[in-house]
Amino acid sequence: MAPQPPSDQLAQTRPGYDQWAPVYDCDGNPLQALEQPCVQALLGEVRNQRVLDMGCGTGRHALWLAHQGADVTAIDFSKGMLDQARAKPGADAVTWLTHDLHQPLPFNDHTFDAVVSGLVLEHIRDLDLFFSEVKRVLSPEDKSGAIPGGGGGGGGQLVVSAMHPAMFLRGTQARFTDPTTGNLITPGSLPHQISDFLNAALKANLHLNHISEHQPDQAFAKHFPRAEKYIDWPMLVVMRFNV
Repeated sequence: MAPQPPSDQLAQTRPGYDQWAPVYDCDGNPLQALEQPCVQALLGEVRNQRVLDMGCGTGRHALWLAHQGADVTAIDFSKGMLDQARAKPGADAVTWLTHDLHQPLPFNDHTFDAVVSGLVLEHIRDLDLFFSEVKRVLSPEDKSGAIPGGGGGGGGQLVVSAMHPAMFLRGTQARFTDPTTGNLITPGSLPHQISDFLNAALKANLHLNHISEHQPDQAFAKHFPRAEKYIDWPMLVVMRFNV
């Protein structure tokens, strides 16, 4: 059988996430638990910053950012995910918008001081567009509390995480079990490599100042049993870029 073209591989992403939304926050996903503290630490001080959450899902990053005092805009193409986010305590402090990240962002140049995107890149067909749009909407002035890295750049920052490409070697991608049918649902993912992320970001003239790979250990797996089979196997990659 011939490989599916990328358009077909992502055809079920939006309906898949709409279906996943009601159980997304309570299905014990270890990747979110591994990722969230890494992203928060890299973002640093966000009070009074204008922050865009790209692919916000049910709002875990957006709501934390708003609680920290940021002016947050959060976008996602899944109505189901946004409905869950809007129903949470503190949601009124966030501007929620429906938007497909395969389209140019609906914002003016230099609108945001920081951009965060959590566990979205495997669902992005056009990485060049994704990173070039981030660059366009970021402010050239650095208002973050992050400690500058060695990658150059001094403007607004992007913190982006992704399921590690090594997970595809284990036959793993974004997926969930439908609680009503028991069926395993895979919304659709593309097997990008870390070099694909970096090349697209550098092509957009974003400056890398942090990259790290993360894997669960025994202690983590005790709290998140689904991670046990991935102990010492890379599950997550996190990157920070500046304009």
